[in-house]
Amino acid sequence: MPKIFSFFLLFTVFSIFSQTEENPIVWKSSINQISETEYDVILTAKLLQAWHLYSQYNPEGASQALEIVIPEGKTGYALVGKAIESDTQKEYSEIWGKEEVYFADRAIITQKIKIRDKTIPSITVSIYGQVCKQACIQIEESFSFPLDGKKIKKEIIVLNDKSKTLTKKLQLDLKNTNLLQTGNTSDTASGSSLFNIFLLGFVGGLLALLTPCVFPMIPLTVSFFTKGAQSKRKGIFNAILYGVFIVLIYMLLSVPFHLIDGLDPSILNTISTNIWLNIFFFVILVFFSLSFFGFYEITLPSSWGTKMDSASDVGGFIGIFFMALTLAIVSFSCTGPILGSLLAGSLGTAGDPAFQLSAGMTGFGLALALPFALFALFPNLLSALPKSGGWLNTTKVVLGFLELAFAFKFLSNSDLVGHWDLLKREVFIGIWIVIFLGLALYLFGKIKFPHDSPLKKLSFFRISFGILIFAFAIYLIPGTFKNPTWNLNALSGFPPPQFYSIYEQESNCPLGLNCYKDFEEGRLAAKESNKPILLDFTGWACVNCRKMEENVWSDPSVYTLLKNDYILISLYVDDNEKALPKGAQFDFLKENGSIKKIKTYGDKWSTFQVINFKNASQPYYVLLNSDLEILNAPQQYTDITTYKNWLEKGLKNFKKN
Repeated sequence: MPKIFSFFLLFTVFSIFSQTEENPIVWKSSINQISETEYDVILTAKLLQAWHLYSQYNPEGASQALEIVIPEGKTGYALVGKAIESDTQKEYSEIWGKEEVYFADRAIITQKIKIRDKTIPSITVSIYGQVCKQACIQIEESFSFPLDGKKIKKEIIVLNDKSKTLTKKLQLDLKNTNLLQTGNTSDTASGSSLFNIFLLGFVGGLLALLTPCVFPMIPLTVSFFTKGAQSKRKGIFNAILYGVFIVLIYMLLSVPFHLIDGLDPSILNTISTNIWLNIFFFVILVFFSLSFFGFYEITLPSSWGTKMDSASDVGGFIGIFFMALTLAIVSFSCTGPILGSLLAGSLGTAGDPAFQLSAGMTGFGLALALPFALFALFPNLLSALPKSGGWLNTTKVVLGFLELAFAFKFLSNSDLVGHWDLLKREVFIGIWIVIFLGLALYLFGKIKFPHDSPLKKLSFFRISFGILIFAFAIYLIPGTFKNPTWNLNALSGFPPPQFYSIYEQESNCPLGLNCYKDFEEGRLAAKESNKPILLDFTGWACVNCRKMEENVWSDPSVYTLLKNDYILISLYVDDNEKALPKGAQFDFLKENGSIKKIKTYGDKWSTFQVINFKNASQPYYVLLNSDLEILNAPQQYTDITTYKNWLEKGLKNFKKN
């Protein structure tokens, strides 16, 4: 069972992706009246680059052919023959062994409809098929066309009167929309985030070096290259090439996530707030931590290592590449848990998760590769390396405690999004206190694990590190109080927000501020009080949102502006477990013709953000007045000074109007 966990992780991401609503295809629809009882329904599909939509004439036993049908329950009209298609292309498929027929870039489908009941108010057709690139996904779209006997609406905006009314509520009549293009986009924050996760990966790689699976390999491998080569220069070159291949191998591990992300750029951000994925990460990280404690080993199939080792006997570049791949496989029991944490951290961070994962993997591989190149260049340094021993297992156990602490962050995400009220802020901090006290006791020799060597005396480093960990546990204790002496700002984003507490709070808004959770209610309050609106697109599982609230909003000058001069409207875009009232649920027909079911508050506010502000990241802040005039360029994750100046400028513009 341990062998399959790493593969199950990737499978889970693919499975959740398959449930998303977005397709790499944009639809437009129109209808032409041919006679009193006949119409041509015209469906135009624009495909993303390199994607194929398969024709209704695609051979049986190959990719799914296009199919146009009348939805079940719809009567009064019928399809006339097969649809007429625009130009298609043909290509032999090695997979199916058949010549496939498909559309590339663009498809125009014209289907004739015959009306049998002239009293029907509209007609609806559904289309089924498959689009493929490196991966394939199923499509299922429905298009509705009103019939009024005289005028045919060619562009369909809504399905029915109910959804038309509610959809208009989502679409704001914004003014000064040119400011939306000049705001602080996520580019700067994303660049900083990429660098941060590169550093995180690099640190992870350094920690992996200090484990029993990797550390003993350094002198053996370097000696092999430097002593077994025909010349010293050749040995150094081979060792450096070996390091380059290590970096390349870990970079390649992130490629599948770019393929997923290419289907829909926001998919990995979307699934990062999924309750069950976060629970899975919690379980897998606990599983990893127990392996670091020494209760069992997580390994890839031994046959993999044997095959790669045999392949490494081939000379030249290919042999060196397979030597690097062998290292990656045989060291998996130590590197796998760290890589799993890196994947989880990438999905939970603002920005493009696929690129962040690549940055983290590159940092990880670079840290692993550096010693092999460094010691090849300066072989005399090998003698300075500490001897292998019990300290390597100690490093693994310390990593196990850190993995366990990190695991509860993902359980907390599920608790917040699901509104379970189980892991309140003080409970979360209490669990961390227990974990880090346990780590301190381990370092002081009071706790033993299966693979620990007999501890004759405590080293200076072990005592010092134990004292540091014990001090950190003490630092956490005030976080469990009702009125803490300090707010743990150094950990902002990890524990649940301060208002998610076991103690009774003045409000369920950040920092005890007054806020509205509905846009129209907040807008009405802004009009009555004659104050500008701070529209806060946030999320329960948004780490950078918590950092902004606890590090920037808490600044006295910023807090005063928020409390006295603005109406705060906080809209949680990941609130997908809290259903809208039945009467407020509806089907939203997007511009591309596909349907999005608006059932939860998260559905509503995430759609609201995208259609009005053309942005899907959080935190995202907009200043506007009750007449929907945008007062300043939108702002995202930033520092105290920038945010304060931004609020002051918005207030100044509000007073001018």
